[in-house]
Amino acid sequence: MENAAHGTVGRSAVLRSEKLDTMTVDKPWGVTRLPPPFAAAADRRVGEIWFRPPEGSPLLVKYIFTSERLSIQVHPGDEQAKARGLASGKEECWYILDAEPGAVLGIGTRARLGEAELADAARSGAIEDLMEWHPVEAGMFFYIPAGTVHAIGAGVSLVEIQQNADITYRLYDYGRPRELHLADGTAVASAAPMPADLERRVEPDVSALLLDSDHLGVAYFAAGDLSLLGEVPGDAMIVPLRGDVTVGGVSARAGECIWTEAAGSLEASSDARFLVGWHKV
Repeated sequence: MENAAHGTVGRSAVLRSEKLDTMTVDKPWGVTRLPPPFAAAADRRVGEIWFRPPEGSPLLVKYIFTSERLSIQVHPGDEQAKARGLASGKEECWYILDAEPGAVLGIGTRARLGEAELADAARSGAIEDLMEWHPVEAGMFFYIPAGTVHAIGAGVSLVEIQQNADITYRLYDYGRPRELHLADGTAVASAAPMPADLERRVEPDVSALLLDSDHLGVAYFAAGDLSLLGEVPGDAMIVPLRGDVTVGGVSARAGECIWTEAAGSLEASSDARFLVGWHKV
């Protein structure tokens, strides 16, 4: 690896790293042609590529590709999820890899809606016009706290880093024949305009801490500056976007993901750009 930049490890114990296996997930709103570096979909509508986390990992990383709009949905927070017998809630964030002209994300509602108002809007379809639809392009980053009413529009490719919880309440699905969850969804939703600090633009050549929430930490790295690795406390997911990244003897490039206990020992090629995500207890 030429011109590698690297961090340092502050622990003397043997720390593990592994490249994660992938799982390809078909979706009705997926794409028939995947962008590089992924292989062609061929007779499938691929919506997501998941990286299988180690057992018990609190984080999940996936790629999402859309040719149609995703459902308008919401995820519960921890307390709401546990009240329903679930282990945890779900918050997530999106790094935008590519977006077709005119592509949008739905995040928040144009005005604050109560539970009954949200349910009525979902039943009638008025929720489409009540959503805040945000223009989107490559290099943008969005944080989606639990309770946020949201939807990904058509023509978007993104990396999602989330709490590892498979819990989604669909409020509206454009007439697709899939189950809706209006009672649970409206009960946990905080339907309101999106706070401005949930969105930011990422400078491609500048390392930056993108998210420091109650549950998730996410940083973007340009290989010339790995100083933010000191912010990573323990287990982390490494998501290369360009170039090569090596940690604990395991290497990866775009389209791959490494889980590691040793983020501080990471090395990267001089052209590398990558995301690091970690869970905060």
